[in-house]
Amino acid sequence: MKPGDEIPPLAVTPDRYLTVRYAGASGDFNPIHIDEQFAQQVGLPGRILHGLYTMAQVARAHTEAGGGPQSLKRLSVQFRGMGLPEQELVVTGKVRSVDGGLAVVECGCEQGGRRIIRHAEAELRLPDS
Repeated sequence: MKPGDEIPPLAVTPDRYLTVRYAGASGDFNPIHIDEQFAQQVGLPGRILHGLYTMAQVARAHTEAGGGPQSLKRLSVQFRGMGLPEQELVVTGKVRSVDGGLAVVECGCEQGGRRIIRHAEAELRLPDS
């Protein structure tokens, strides 16, 4: 990895039941994630993805780019939009700097042309470092 390199994009389409499964795994049963009618009653387009699920996809893209989970040393994100089930999420990133065996990657996540995670930054330990 060198400055200017892009990490391989990660595209994931969460299925219609993902929010229910993720609620069970995470313990976050907020009805905006699992009840279509409730979500619409509070002004949402429908059930929305858990923010931490979306962040997990950003982490996944970086661990894959870095050669495994041991490579991800730091991740910070800014949640800036709602993700929806059954619509593709795309995570992208570009290496900003490399120093002392660590690459700093600027990254984000889009869905339907909207950036739902912005100003994200990951720090990856490079192999043989």
